Amino acid sequence: MGTQQEKDELYALDISGVEWLSAPGTEEAEERVEIAHLPGGAVAMRSSLDPDTVLRYTEAEWTAFVLGARDGEFDLKEPVRHARG
Repeated sequence: MGTQQEKDELYALDISGVEWLSAPGTEEAEERVEIAHLPGGAVAMRSSLDPDTVLRYTEAEWTAFVLGARDGEFDLKEPVRHARG
């Protein structure tokens, strides 16, 4: 995947002006995953409920994740039950 230098450079980028995207049909007030495209094919990802915590992925890392998701590598074996408070 990415070298430590690539990761350091990626996290050093100022992303304050990026456009955050979410899945079509999601509401502004809903919990959702948001992504932003960064230079060089990199991607930033965050939760709408915690916008200050941002994960950043190199192009190679993001490609590996997307391909794995398409292949079902992250499919849940059992339904997830969310605790309601």
